[in-house]
Amino acid sequence: MLVEEILTGETTNVESKRKGRKPKNLNYFDVAEETAVRLFITAESYDEKNKIYNDFLKKPLDKMISSIIRRYKLYRRDMDFNEIHSDTHSFLMTKIDKFKPSKEKKAYSYLGTICKNYLMGQIIKDQKDQNRKISYEDISSSLENDPQFMYEIDEDIIDTDIIIENFKTELRITLEKNNLSDNEYKLGLALYDVFDNHHTIFIGTSNNKFNKNLILLSLREMTNLSTKEIRSSLKKYKKLYFTVLQSTIK
Repeated sequence: MLVEEILTGETTNVESKRKGRKPKNLNYFDVAEETAVRLFITAESYDEKNKIYNDFLKKPLDKMISSIIRRYKLYRRDMDFNEIHSDTHSFLMTKIDKFKPSKEKKAYSYLGTICKNYLMGQIIKDQKDQNRKISYEDISSSLENDPQFMYEIDEDIIDTDIIIENFKTELRITLEKNNLSDNEYKLGLALYDVFDNHHTIFIGTSNNKFNKNLILLSLREMTNLSTKEIRSSLKKYKKLYFTVLQSTIK
């Protein structure tokens, strides 16, 4: 049914061409994609959203982001094009649900604005970080060879898989207790699934910002909780994680 609804727009567009009328056309983002965004937002299950995204939205959004980066030259320091693209796409998917079809605005305009604002904001942030780095390097250059400030720090080598397995064990114990709210319990189950499948989820991704956005999007889809509810319920599990981390190091 979803596919038929989305394709209705494409059919109407073809009929318009046959009748000699010039259709409004955004090429890669047209009526079908506008409809797909609306159905993605209103879809009630993760499977529905996933199908709409993969079949109708992934390629157009990839094209949109690529075009915006190249057209406005929104390149970021120390990141190649694919990293910028993946990071932006990930961020965009955390904001797509905030689009309001009732306002009779185009999803194309909304999504494009989100991309441009995010990229420009990150470039400004990168520049500020670079300015701070330059300032730090000016100071540190006079100190790095001073014997007073030389100290060799022993680095702890920690096996990430061990930490994750220990955390999953403690997470199971916590979930078996009855002192969790409904939101905390939902989030706990979702976190366990994320940690249990971390090798698959993060395959080929090395960008921390991308990973954080991917996790947040996954948790929202798995729990149906808002970002605010997730952050609130996450406090208990942050404490648990740091407790596990400290005990593992010791």
